[in-house]
Amino acid sequence: MDPLTQGVIGVVAAQQVAKRQVLVVASVLGALSGMAPDLDVLISSNTDPLLALEYHRHVTHSLFFIPFGGLICALVFSIIFRRWIDSAGLNFKQVLIFCTIGYATHGFLDSCTTYGTQLLWPFSDIRVAWNTISIIDPLYTLPLLLLVTLAIVKRKKLILSKQLSLCALCWVLAYTALGIIQRERVETAARQIAEARGHTPISVEAKPSFANILLWKVVYRTESRFYVDAVRASWQVTHYKGSSIAQLNVSRDFPWLDKNSQQARDVERFRWFSNDYLAVSPRFSHRIIDMRYSFIPNQVKGMWGIELTPGEDSDQHVRYVADRERDGNTFTILWNMILGRLQDTSG
Repeated sequence: MDPLTQGVIGVVAAQQVAKRQVLVVASVLGALSGMAPDLDVLISSNTDPLLALEYHRHVTHSLFFIPFGGLICALVFSIIFRRWIDSAGLNFKQVLIFCTIGYATHGFLDSCTTYGTQLLWPFSDIRVAWNTISIIDPLYTLPLLLLVTLAIVKRKKLILSKQLSLCALCWVLAYTALGIIQRERVETAARQIAEARGHTPISVEAKPSFANILLWKVVYRTESRFYVDAVRASWQVTHYKGSSIAQLNVSRDFPWLDKNSQQARDVERFRWFSNDYLAVSPRFSHRIIDMRYSFIPNQVKGMWGIELTPGEDSDQHVRYVADRERDGNTFTILWNMILGRLQDTSG
């Protein structure tokens, strides 16, 4: 999730247990602790481009690490904000509570998105992704930001301030529940789409498109192909027909690739990261794309992938690539799909 939302959710959590007199300090500690796990983005390598993918949303995001993360935040912030904390009359135990509560929200919130979070590390390397909310969603974040800010501004009016904080918590729960309902509706529609085509899907994934939970990207897998569509789940369900692409088959698609090379190992690392939703780019013959993401949800156009290079040394890594190409109509098409201005293309 974006840092602003992570911070705001940390504030929501901290405000639930903070007294009026320390509401500002508790909110700051909750916000900073809520954002802290994403410091793992600093883990990177100049020679291994996939290292950052492997270790983002890793140990710092796990349930196991929450007590340690909360303690580290409490120790650091107790030093940085020592005078402010002392003037508020907070002891270390109280600081630890606010920091741990804020820190604990991060992994759960990231698991609600589509990217995948190692919530169960070190007991499992499964990337948990509940697919209920977009990485950025203003309709989710902005009401929360308004409510927690008003709770701070109105803190002298205890009952009103508590009500505002509670409303923020209710919005978090309600929007999450709505995301679950939307995901289930879309997955049901996806199975109906597959059935109408005479397919029996091995797996079905529905992911909210950029900045909303109304328009969804649907990818279902058969024995050899991925089928990509978009579904708009309003009062009625609208299907925007997409296309299909063959699943990645390394021996078929890259017969020149040495199975013992670093590039071959990198392909398997990227396969784990992408939950095996991999295909060769229709535009670049040496590029493997993550099928789960595209800016226009019914397009086969991966937002990121890895580039293989024939003839490289056996210890050479692949190249990580991000496809940020947008034409003048991209945002217009997406916006019209979200608003339902495009016709159903399922026919």
